[in-house]
Order: sequence, then C-alpha cells, then structure tokens
Amino acid sequence: MKLNIKKINTLLVSAVICSPLLFSGCEDFLDQDPLSFFEPKKTFTTEEGVAAVLTSCDKHLRDYYMRDGNMKTDLLFSDMGVRGKTDDQNMFCNIDATLTPTAMKEDTQWFWDENYSGIKYANTVISYIDKVEGLDEETKNAYLGRAYFHRSYRYLLLAFQFNNVPLVSKLLEVPKQDFASVKREALLQMITKDMEFAVQWVPEQKDMNNTGQVNKGACRQLLIKCYLATGQFEKAKNEATILIDQSGFRLMQEEDNFGTFIPSGEPKTWTVTSNIIWNLHRPENKLTSDNKEVLFGVISRGTGSSFRAYTTMRQFGPFWNDAKIIGPNEKSRAVNNWARNNAKYNAKYDYLRVVGRGIAEVRPTYYATHTIWTIDGTMDNGDLRHSSTKGNWFPMDSLKYNDPASPNFGKTFYEASPVCPDTVRSWFDFPLYKIYLKDASAEANQASTNFQGSSSGSISDWYVYRLAETYLLRAEAYFYMGQPGMAARDVNEVRKRAKCERLYPENGTFSIGDIMDERARELYLEEFRHAELSRVSYCLALSGKADEWGNTYDLSTYDKQEGIDRNGGSYWYQRIIHYNDFYNTGHTINANGMNFSFVINKHNLYWPVPNDAITKNSLRPLAQNFGYDGYDPDVKMWNTWEEAVADEATTE
Repeated sequence: MKLNIKKINTLLVSAVICSPLLFSGCEDFLDQDPLSFFEPKKTFTTEEGVAAVLTSCDKHLRDYYMRDGNMKTDLLFSDMGVRGKTDDQNMFCNIDATLTPTAMKEDTQWFWDENYSGIKYANTVISYIDKVEGLDEETKNAYLGRAYFHRSYRYLLLAFQFNNVPLVSKLLEVPKQDFASVKREALLQMITKDMEFAVQWVPEQKDMNNTGQVNKGACRQLLIKCYLATGQFEKAKNEATILIDQSGFRLMQEEDNFGTFIPSGEPKTWTVTSNIIWNLHRPENKLTSDNKEVLFGVISRGTGSSFRAYTTMRQFGPFWNDAKIIGPNEKSRAVNNWARNNAKYNAKYDYLRVVGRGIAEVRPTYYATHTIWTIDGTMDNGDLRHSSTKGNWFPMDSLKYNDPASPNFGKTFYEASPVCPDTVRSWFDFPLYKIYLKDASAEANQASTNFQGSSSGSISDWYVYRLAETYLLRAEAYFYMGQPGMAARDVNEVRKRAKCERLYPENGTFSIGDIMDERARELYLEEFRHAELSRVSYCLALSGKADEWGNTYDLSTYDKQEGIDRNGGSYWYQRIIHYNDFYNTGHTINANGMNFSFVINKHNLYWPVPNDAITKNSLRPLAQNFGYDGYDPDVKMWNTWEEAVADEATTE
C-alpha cells in the first residue's frame, strides 16, 4: 500500500503550524478539547483535516526530542549525568529535598503536560477517523495506526515516568473532573493491543512518500517495548527478529562508505577521520534513503516552523572557556573563544567551531566518560564511539592554550595542566560525534562567538529509533527468557560494528547490566535514559531474573522504598548508587565558590504527579506516587483499561 499524503502535507503544513491547534500550549490533561477554534464536524471529517492533525503529532514528537530541557532533565535521573551549571545557587542537585508535587523541578511537569497534549492530538484522529468519508479501510486504518503510535508512545513514557496515570482515550464532549488513575499494568495492556493493530496497518517506510512520519518499523519497535513491559518476552524477541531479518533494515557498516562526510567545525584544530560512527550521527545522514539502519526519526531542517534549534554543544559540552581556567603560573584564561575576525584568531586553535560554547547543563558521570568503555576493567581501545584518534571522542586535556601571549601557547592541557577550580562544570570528556552540529548561522558570521550547536540555518534531524536498539531490545528479551548466550550475541553485533576489540563471551557470564552498559554507549542522547531504566527495572521484576549484583526484585515492593542508603530500592536506584559518582556520597562538592549536595531518593524512581493536575481533578483523587506528599495506598484506581474507558462517558 502507498499512503499518498505527500500532497496533503505539503498543502496543509503552513496552515497546521500556524493554527491554534498546534500552539494551544501544554494544557492540563483535563483540558481535552483542541477544537475550540474549529468546527469539528467540518475540519476533522475530511482526510485533509486528519492528515493535518497527524502532522501536528509528528511535529510535537520532534519537539519532544529537540526541546532544550528534555533530554537534560531525563539524564539527571540516571547513572549518566547530573546538573552541571554551578553558577546557579539553586542548582537542581538535591533531588530528594526539592522535587515535590508543588515544586516540579527541571521540566518534570513539562513531561506530564506535553505527554497529555500529544495524547490529545492523537485522540483527535482516533475520535474522528470513522467520520471521514471516502476512506477505504486500508487508508483509514493506516491513519488510525499512526495515531495509536503517538498515543502509545506517550503513555509508555508516562507509565515509567509517573507510574499510574489517568487514561484519556478520546476527545471529551463535556468537562470531566473525576478521573481516576489507571494501574500501569492495565495501561500497558491497552497500548500493546493498539500497537498490534498499528503494526498490522501502518505501511513500511518504503511505501510512504515522506520521511519523518510514523511507519511500520517504528510501530514494531514500540510494540517490542510494549511486549517487554507486559512480560511477553517471546513475542518481543519474535518482533525484533522480524525487524532485524525480514524488514529490509541492517546495521550500517564501515565498508558501506555510508553518508556524506562532514568534517569537524575546524579540521585544523581537530581532525576527524571519516568513519561509520561519525557519519552515522551526522544529522545530514540520519534520514536519507541510504541509511538502512534508521527505523524512524524526526525532521528539523529548513527555516521557520519546520525547524527547531537543538543546542547540544551548549547543553552537553564543558564550560571550557571559563576565565577561571588558567595556565600554570599564569593569570589569564587558558583557552579563549576568539572570533575569526579577531587579530588573535588562529585556525589551529578554534575550539568554538569544534566543540561549541558549552555551559554544561548536564555534567556526565565518570561511568559515562570512563567506566562503560571498559570490559572487565580493561579499556576497549578499538571502540569507535570512544576514539579520540578518529576524532569521535573529545578528551578535555586535548584543548590547547590559544593566547599568543601565553608561555604555554600551543601546548595541550595534558602537556601543561591548567588550574581548574570548578571540575564539575568545566572539566570532563565527551562524545563529540553525538553533540556536534554544524552551526550554519554562526558559521556565516565571521564575528560570531556564539557557536551553540544549532541555529536557524542548521540541519538537525534526529533519531527516534535505530536498528542498533532493536538488537539491544532482543538481547533484553533473551536475557529474561534465560538465554544469556543469545543476548550476548546480539550485543556483540552492535559492538562489532563499533570496531570493539573486546566482545562478550557467549558461553560465559552475561548480565542485564551488560545490556544497559551497551545502551549507554550506543544510545546516548537518543534514548530517554531514566525512562528506559525505569522500564527495565519493572521488566526485571517481572522476569524474576537477578541483576549484575545478584539482586532480585519483588513487583510489590521494588518501587515503594524510601531512603538514600545503598541497600534496596529498584534496579534504577542500584544503577545510580553504583555508577553515579555524585549522588548520595555523603560529601558536599564545592564548585564556583558554592557548596552543593547531590542527593537522590529511592522513591525518585517516579516523578510526583503534579499538584495542579490533582487539584483540577477536584471530584476524585488521583494516585500520588509513593514517597511524595499526598500518597495514599488506598486511593481508588481502575484495574483495567476497559473500566477507565467506560468511565470517560460519565461525569459527576
């Protein structure tokens, strides 16, 4: 089947992006009607109207990935990173003390609001698709399947960010203030059913005219995650096998000579040798027809509303040009951000255009920069994802003094170690291949010192799903099924593509931790790490399998524990305790003249349900999560999604 919506999208995109439908904001989930400025019976009973709403769904998903704060917030609740912006005296580092239902810090409430906003758009299609005249069954079900994907994608995230949440399955005709939360198990069952439908009806990418739209590969990947989350491990394995062996996808390899080679921002400063890892992660190559690894991605290119800047080099790079970083026995800053029209500029030391003007919104952990790159304590020097020789990885001590007046001019930080009083914000290594974006707008301005990673002229398409993750999801299914050798084999396929020298033995000890380590290596800034760790924590409890330390988890208790000690809690918490070298150490860190305590609690596995959502639902209490004010184990919840759907038709 060929889903012919290219003309529709072309005609409608400007109307959609300028409409109140798109810019209605991040309303509370109770504010369900996006149709206030329309006549629904006229607007959404045509194929053009339905296609327009799905275009809005796709755009919202793009913003989900590319909005500045999203990935940052998620990483703060993981083994991979902490808040790094030490010029903020209220820096979000003591999560235990500061994250509450009335103080939703660092965009945690944004995730609640935006997910329900995305669900609203999807529900518009689901509610009106049967009223569209002239659609054959195949076309209608393809639209419906795409809408199911968007709704299920949001609910899967909500389930592992916020646990038990209200179900809104349709556009409501009258205001409703008596929602009840739905048990997560029931919600997962519903979205699994919906994704089975989507896999059946949504066309393959090759049968669609446009990229950046939900396709069958994306639906199947989401279905795999749904099967894992419902304990249907055999089905998850089977669906992954279809994607890997029967759907026309494959891991891109070095010998493919894949993609357009985009060098570093200034090759005289930092040389990148063309390699599969670098090329695979250039935004210009992510959604091309030659890329057989991409299952689904979001588009951000061109100008105006079709483009959204993604400032990865600003958010995730160190504050390397801090005036407080000075050379030994010097008083001047070690590295300056000279503009190209400055007399002191030298192309050999142009770090602005190589690594951007970082401010370390997120500071990676030692685990992220060092530990995961070892196998059994030995560094894998072949791994392209950690290769400074190829130019993919940027070690902090590779920076060079660039002031001609400095006695250390031209020396690396390794050769002449500078004084750095703030190692939280200003000193860490990072994967350049993941964060580098050619900043076209700043590039055209010789006076610019504002290279942040993306601006109005840059291309920054981004991955949502790749086949590399499919291998890791199948490995997860094999692990839960008691087949660690097969799990190791799948992880090794990803490692072999990265040219790793050390592979996991297929007849030896292999743990869930090995899979999560590989996810950390391969999917940084692609996966929502906290949400995935939360999902895996639940799956691990479902399976009864032990983690890498021999811990097993009880479904009824793993997520209802309190404290900041090293014992107990969920798998998510154990990962943080073992691998995040900032949280719960008992030590205060002094940086930028201020003291910071990094603390996270076992109950922070889930974020609190926002208080304003609870108060607006005035006729029935919503379930608050364990450990937060308002938690009540006896609050009524729906045990099945069918009950919740039936209740949507009632109001009090």
